[in-house]
Amino acid sequence: MKYLTAIDQIMGMVDYERPSTIPGTRARYDLERIGALLAALDGPQLGTPTIHIAGTKGKGSTAAMVASVLNAADYRTGLFTSPHLHTFRERIRVGGQLITEEDFASLVEELWPTMEVVSQTEHSRVTLFEFLTAMAFYHFREQETGAQVIEVGMGGRLDSTNVVQPMACGITSLGLDHTEVLGDTIEEIAAEKAGIIKPGVPVVCAPQRPNALTVLQGVCRQQGSQLVLAGDDIRWHEEESSLDGQTFTLDTASNHYHMQIPLLGKHQMENAAVAIGIIEALIEAGMKIDDGSIEEGFRHVEWPCRLEVLSKRPLLIADGAHNPHSAARLVESVKALFPGRRVLLIVGVSGNKDLEGLVGELKLLPPAKVITTHSRHPRATPPRGVASEFRRYTDKVRITDTISQALDMARDMAAEGDLILITGSLFVAAEAREHMKGITPEIYPVFDAQARITPPNS
Repeated sequence: MKYLTAIDQIMGMVDYERPSTIPGTRARYDLERIGALLAALDGPQLGTPTIHIAGTKGKGSTAAMVASVLNAADYRTGLFTSPHLHTFRERIRVGGQLITEEDFASLVEELWPTMEVVSQTEHSRVTLFEFLTAMAFYHFREQETGAQVIEVGMGGRLDSTNVVQPMACGITSLGLDHTEVLGDTIEEIAAEKAGIIKPGVPVVCAPQRPNALTVLQGVCRQQGSQLVLAGDDIRWHEEESSLDGQTFTLDTASNHYHMQIPLLGKHQMENAAVAIGIIEALIEAGMKIDDGSIEEGFRHVEWPCRLEVLSKRPLLIADGAHNPHSAARLVESVKALFPGRRVLLIVGVSGNKDLEGLVGELKLLPPAKVITTHSRHPRATPPRGVASEFRRYTDKVRITDTISQALDMARDMAAEGDLILITGSLFVAAEAREHMKGITPEIYPVFDAQARITPPNS
């Protein structure tokens, strides 16, 4: 099987990463299908030292940090993340390298018959994310990885990744997102994320709102799991920052670290604190990770489209903030890193997001100009809808049909010292990155058809 054939085949699956917006329909979320599929594959998720990370904001960055450290310590680590920016291959990595096209296609071909058998039982149709999850675990086992870092896709309790037996868990900053599935209060969100906590397994947690923290503490007590809290048990102090990254110190109960990372934003120091707590839990469990590997791993971590500098002249930054929580973090970071700069804001938003809440945070930059646009995702909010929301706060709004048009317009408007910031969706940030770096993305012919699929009632 060729790679593009494999992509076409998996894109024909029902995709709950893009849930239906049709009234009266609700996707079925549980662990029965993924459990049956993995059992048929002889449990590839088990037997490898595993780190499981959930959260609303920062879980991908934290997972990338942990994996980078483990790779530096020669553990040849598997990393499973979602969604991807430019290619499905980004979701499955070993030793810091994307899975090859050949291996990806071979996995689809090898696992497809088993998936079909499971889908024809009482468990109903396996979803795309469930199939990708199984592919990752199977690949990591075949590659004999020394560890695996698994990022939760959505929620935690019923997420397809919640079939592992981890050595340590991480929970990054929590906020309201995917409320149609996870609940519309911070307590409900926290309870869903806490579903990854296993009996006796240490948990490292980012600073949380009091109500969310109370939920997490209660679950840890019930499970007999030690809770390490960043901000209390792990502290950090900012030193220097530039467009190339930042340096800071981290202090735990047992160590003092001097860190250098290429990622921007104060929230990345918080994510680093969670990652350090996880690393120390792994060391406590017997894994061999020295200080040199820790420093090297952080120094070389990569996680694009998170306050990523795409150009210095003019200064152009892309960030995948897609909900009010992440937008608030973005605004905080931009104000701290670039005080006094005039901001030209390019915004595109996915159709199932809290547009009002997102704009309510981004207006606080405040932007000197707003250019609305949309990604090629079929459920992107029309630019006029985004513009209408911004016009509640400013009349300096322009509308464009494509991201390339928006970038050209912003660069024409930009004066010396201005910041062009593109955000509102990871899809939008990724397309800007493709445009600026000459990256050829994967284009999925069945994408439009997938957007119209109605998931089965549960």
